[in-house]
Amino acid sequence: MNPNNYRILKWLAWIIFLGYSACLFYWMFRGFGRTTREGFSYNLMPLTTIFSYIFNMNRHNIGTTIINLAGNIGVFMPFGVILPFIFEKLRRYSLFLACFTGSILILEFMQTVLRVGTGDIDDVILNDIGASAGFILYRFCVAKRSRDGKTDF
Repeated sequence: MNPNNYRILKWLAWIIFLGYSACLFYWMFRGFGRTTREGFSYNLMPLTTIFSYIFNMNRHNIGTTIINLAGNIGVFMPFGVILPFIFEKLRRYSLFLACFTGSILILEFMQTVLRVGTGDIDDVILNDIGASAGFILYRFCVAKRSRDGKTDF
């Protein structure tokens, strides 16, 4: 890829990253009619919320189940593609996952402390699955470009 095109693509990735992150911050802290709760709400037991949605679908609206499970995965997939492209060090999966998980834990903690959502370890798990799927997609694209003889990104 032409160095100028690569630079433009990197700037575009930064703009998408910042814009998408801003939207997610809004959704996590103000969106969906969120208001400040009276007390703290959190779940520290892994898979509790996930299993509750899966095994109690008859009690939940199926749309709510899909939004909570698939949404928490799908919404974070773009980070798995964009972050390794922008930050070369995050092209190692272990470092990518550690940084991403740490960031999500901070956001979940902030939701709990600010009482605008539930700090849920299951959200962290689902978000990690989504970002990891995006990371796999990124690696697939890089491998394909390498096979095609293109060595950039």
